Amino acid sequence: MQNGTRLAAVDLGSNSFRLEIGEVDHGQIHRAEYLKETVRLGNGLDASRNLTLEAMQRGWAALARFGERLAGFKPGQVRAVATQTLREARNRDEFLLRARTVLGFGIDVIPGREEARLIYQGVAHTLPHQDGSERERRLVVDIGGRSTELIIGQRFEALATESYRVGSVAWSMKHFPDGQFTPAAFRVAEVAAKAVLDDALAYCGRDQWDVAYGSSGTIGAVGDVLLAAGHAPGVVTREGLDWLLDRLLKAGQADKLRLDGMREDRKAVIGGGLSVLRAIFSLLDIEEMRVAQGALRHGVLYELLERDEAVADMRATTVARLATRFAVDSAQARRVGETASALFVQLVPGARGAANTHSAGRALRKLRWAAALHEIGNHIAHSDSHKHGAYILDNVEAPGFATNELHVLSQLVLGHRGKLRKIETSLDDALFTAQLLALRLAVLLCHARRDPEVDSLRLARGGSPQSFELRASADWAERYPQSAHLLQEEVLAWQKANVQLTLQID
Repeated sequence: MQNGTRLAAVDLGSNSFRLEIGEVDHGQIHRAEYLKETVRLGNGLDASRNLTLEAMQRGWAALARFGERLAGFKPGQVRAVATQTLREARNRDEFLLRARTVLGFGIDVIPGREEARLIYQGVAHTLPHQDGSERERRLVVDIGGRSTELIIGQRFEALATESYRVGSVAWSMKHFPDGQFTPAAFRVAEVAAKAVLDDALAYCGRDQWDVAYGSSGTIGAVGDVLLAAGHAPGVVTREGLDWLLDRLLKAGQADKLRLDGMREDRKAVIGGGLSVLRAIFSLLDIEEMRVAQGALRHGVLYELLERDEAVADMRATTVARLATRFAVDSAQARRVGETASALFVQLVPGARGAANTHSAGRALRKLRWAAALHEIGNHIAHSDSHKHGAYILDNVEAPGFATNELHVLSQLVLGHRGKLRKIETSLDDALFTAQLLALRLAVLLCHARRDPEVDSLRLARGGSPQSFELRASADWAERYPQSAHLLQEEVLAWQKANVQLTLQID
């Protein structure tokens, strides 16, 4: 990526929405602009885990302002990610539909472990290089509004990641609902946090790391307060946490809290955040934690920088690992992938050679990933393997992928064989329909597990977005009568899904 290119990351957190704009300079990203809005989306989840209209409106308004600032950015220069609140919200699709419109860019809801991986990337890329840092084993902690991420890593690699449903907003609402600070409330909140985080000892025990770092949110806010009170800069200690707890207890409630270095928007959630942080210090035997400058949004920016080069895209590595893990027939996966790609570029000519930042190029790449994994369900059973494969992709840990990205792959795998009724709603998307048609035809043509003769086939769009024409030569049909028969049946399958596919053999 050229020096001077601007990249933007949008973090839709449970407490705040953030926009980070960075400029590329010789493989590094330097801040050009930063915007933050306290939205408290997590406060808007009701008892049924639905976002209230008021909370959604706060989010839409913030994203509209971000969208105005991002006018002129290309899709490949911007990535927006949503975290725990939107992972939980049952009506998240309602929120995201308008959110994507007002922002002007797509929004990925990322799994907890993917959030943790990106947080580590953000921290690792912004730490100063020091002698011996290559060998340094790091514990990275990020306490967000409704989730806490714990990561063990070394250099730029996250070795163990986990996300827990405990955070400053959630714990403040549960244990300090009226903003009242009492010793009993803090004791209960800390014990409850330890109960959620207890299994972290299996991989975050004191012998597993050398230095502890705290990222963003609560830890940054605590570090600012301690610094203003005369404590060592950039470090949170047990002594400092005890001092801060004492100040909160003396204030008695959030609206009476007067602390230099603490922003007004942090007071409402500091009780929950502090109780979680104290629980982590106690559970993992931490004496001091360094305040890191990097966070989720920085990890997203560096991921954007790396995605500019295909070889550096974590998702490609993940697909390869999944294929190996589930014993996919690599020769068949390659065969189907090449055939599907050849058919897809006939429908979308601009896809071949298109950059990864272009929608056609991204669609072709995802089609290849779906082809690589289309038989992943065979590992469970050949019967209904497409259903097993879709289930795996909707639930597997897949570094680099957002939840919605994985779901698209799962739908392609689910629809690559059998009736189309099961994915009928996805066929409203013209690009998805083209991907699925190319994949189904490729699987059909490769049924004998040998390379098909694709040059004799021509696939084109018809007169409408849901209309396609497939032409085959008569001599091809004579040489491959079984394939020709299967194509005839495929025409009928698409007709039942209200998509017109015509087959002409001449």
